[in-house]
Amino acid sequence: MSVLRSKAIEAKELESLKFNYLQKSRALDLSELVKKTELTLLPGISKKLNTQIHLKREDQQSVFSFKIRGAFAKMQSLTDAEKKSGVICASAGNHAQGVAVAAKHLGISALIVMPIITPDIKVDAVRERGGEVVLFGENFDLACEHAFELAEQQGRVFVHPYDDETVIQGQGTIGLEILEQQAETDYIYVPIGGGGMISGIALVAKAINPEIKIIGVEASESASMHAAFDAGKPVPLEHVGRFAEGVAVKQVGDKTFKICNNFIDELVQVSNDEICAATQDIYEEARVIAEPAGAIALAGIKKHLPSLSKKPKKIVGMLCGANVNFNRLRYIAERADLGEQKEAILAVTIPERPGSFLQFCEVIGERSITEFNYRYADNSEAHVFVGVALKQGAVEKLQLIEALENSGYSALDLSGDETAKSHVRYMVGGRAKQAVNEKLYRFSFPEQPGALLGFLKNMASQWNISLFHYRNHGSDFGRVLLGIQVPEVEALAFNRFLIETGFNYSNESENPAYKLFL
Repeated sequence: MSVLRSKAIEAKELESLKFNYLQKSRALDLSELVKKTELTLLPGISKKLNTQIHLKREDQQSVFSFKIRGAFAKMQSLTDAEKKSGVICASAGNHAQGVAVAAKHLGISALIVMPIITPDIKVDAVRERGGEVVLFGENFDLACEHAFELAEQQGRVFVHPYDDETVIQGQGTIGLEILEQQAETDYIYVPIGGGGMISGIALVAKAINPEIKIIGVEASESASMHAAFDAGKPVPLEHVGRFAEGVAVKQVGDKTFKICNNFIDELVQVSNDEICAATQDIYEEARVIAEPAGAIALAGIKKHLPSLSKKPKKIVGMLCGANVNFNRLRYIAERADLGEQKEAILAVTIPERPGSFLQFCEVIGERSITEFNYRYADNSEAHVFVGVALKQGAVEKLQLIEALENSGYSALDLSGDETAKSHVRYMVGGRAKQAVNEKLYRFSFPEQPGALLGFLKNMASQWNISLFHYRNHGSDFGRVLLGIQVPEVEALAFNRFLIETGFNYSNESENPAYKLFL
């Protein structure tokens, strides 16, 4: 068979795949549990970006996320014998609630395996919706392994959160609704975790309109689809950031990878700060508090749209969920201005002489100061950690840094420095000269009752802790900045010790904020 003939067959198979999913999504009747959610116009952002931007409001579902669609579709497809045996899934959030609600509605027993770090609010929500909860493992992967074991032992049907044809067809109903509500949609931006939602939307939307563009948006610290595209197959991420937990997936599915590899047009990555800024935008425009994963599509729109030479006229972004812990809003609010480039975090070294502090403030001028930390360093200089509100974004930040340097000050931009933003800005500055051989590490560990005590017990060793900062960010993982005194001759033993703790960590010993302020 020639290469051309082979490609023709492959193209025909892909066309058949699209229309097969379209027919099956159209055949679903999910109306007993699933709402036809609104398209909400964002007038301010639309004007700013010179196009019409709507959000598909899946936060309006009874479980406040799109997951009810795939879960209910899967439950409906079960045989009577399978329904009698019951279902099981592994999830730390939205999928768990979708399965629980759909199972209860159909009179099916549902067992939900959740990691032990899952916040009580999510565990309670699943139980209230009729699911039986088993807490197991410190992460999703361990919970999932246990769920597979229980499924085999008890004969239950495992309901996969994304890599299942029927689940994907259920999520495809979103694409049907979007094009029914706004047939002339040019681009749809969709968050990617495991790939189930974007697979369903892409197949259905492109079957109806082959010219429509489907853009996948990932959190940069959990970009598993990017990794799969680079490798040519699904591969596990070495580390998965948990901020946008709704899309924090270690490895995309085999089915979803094949679909995305053939049917989505582009991938965009966004930072946590950009997600926080989009969360604020959604609140200000629509008075909706999205979960971080729910704001990812808008963050992607804001980042990707300016790069297009030809602007689309009508865009839809998925607001896929609103299950956010209230105490996480503090962190989101703190990071939103940085993500929008409405704030700059700078480290400025000023000469220690009379009048220099006043001169520094005069260079800052009429700009609003969001934060100010000053620490005497020695007889010749002092260090200032300052937050400055910006009206003209990155351009104004560069102008300010230039003005400071022209006035004889050394200015360092820390706006993108995670250690500075998460830890140093909340600490009292000052260097301890007696802390010889100090190394600085940033750790994350599962957040649960007693977690900090457990962390400290794990860190107890022959090496002295010389600096410690912990702050609860309202997420599933705690963050610690640790200074520890390790003589060079013990470096190898210490590295072995770090690995044995089992915690995720990064060496921050060369971090500029640490060198200046701590």
